[in-house]
Amino acid sequence: MTRKRSPYSIREFAKLTRTTRDSLIYYDKIGLLAPARRGDNNYRYYSSNQLAVLNLIHTFQELGLSLEEIKRLKDNRTPDLINVLLDNLITRIDQEIEKKVRARKLLHLLKTNIHSQLGIDETAITVRFRPAEAIVLGDINDYSRGRNDYDALFDFYKHCHENHPDYDMNYPVWGMFEEARIKNRDWVYPDRFYLYFPEGHDKKPAALYAIGYKRGAYGDTHDLYVRMLDYIETNGYEICGPAYEEYPLDEICVKDESDYLIRIMITVREKKGARGKNS
Repeated sequence: MTRKRSPYSIREFAKLTRTTRDSLIYYDKIGLLAPARRGDNNYRYYSSNQLAVLNLIHTFQELGLSLEEIKRLKDNRTPDLINVLLDNLITRIDQEIEKKVRARKLLHLLKTNIHSQLGIDETAITVRFRPAEAIVLGDINDYSRGRNDYDALFDFYKHCHENHPDYDMNYPVWGMFEEARIKNRDWVYPDRFYLYFPEGHDKKPAALYAIGYKRGAYGDTHDLYVRMLDYIETNGYEICGPAYEEYPLDEICVKDESDYLIRIMITVREKKGARGKNS
């Protein structure tokens, strides 16, 4: 085997090890990798056996360690210490992968929200069957003692954080209204909050839904509910479950809040002896 010549000038060593002259100077300055010797002109020279040290530095830089951590590791490394370190790094990478996977699911949901609304007739009300969907459903909201929907929303986030700390709370949060509230035309504050979540333990049930849309800011829903209740009554349906109020186009992609797209889904069924007009 051909033996590598030594010593190497700093420029030669930098080129050989695919690093930079400035990096080698900095490594020397912080005591991480000093040159094997200095020439009469004070130039730095490196030996072949220092390739292994630089390989260690590059390997652990790629794994996310700081230069300070690498220096401590280089000066004190043993097989047992490296084994523990590798276990910790594997755990860290697994957590980062899991975080990226959750982020990818969120991106797909946001994209689906936008894509599913392109080209829809925002003036139409339809009745459609929708399959069950996984959600996280909050407790019944507390509006006592002058509390409002923002107080209840804070409680929802707190509940999720305490009971499901691994959940990604960047998912959009929507409101659910119980059947009796809708029938009584009381739709100011939702009974519960929910969010779609692939690993959610609750379900938005498979059912027939009357679905309507309008443009407006959060809570600007009164006229849409009135229009939908009239549609349900005149087309042979009746309310038989909760209503779900969502904003598929919100501040994520719309600048003017008055131009948010509101979607309301009210659980319905055909009245006995009547035939609904599924659109």
